[in-house]
Amino acid sequence: MRSLLEEPEQSRFVAEYEVALDAARSSLDLAPVLDLVERYRAIAIAHSDAEGFRRGVRRWAELLTGETVPEDEPFEVTRAKAGI
Repeated sequence: MRSLLEEPEQSRFVAEYEVALDAARSSLDLAPVLDLVERYRAIAIAHSDAEGFRRGVRRWAELLTGETVPEDEPFEVTRAKAGI
């Protein structure tokens, strides 16, 4: 799963996965681990079309801010505006 993700999701996945595994060890309940993997699977699918993902993030940022995203804006800035 990790290799299908781009940064920063790759790092987030690893950190969240470790927390979910620790919780599963304590509770003997794998549901949080499975939920996490399913959530990141959806993110990996979105990342499989990199340009489509970027367009979607850009559009989401525009909807949230009510402003047009400049063409030359760094993608990480746009992601921050979109809350992603």
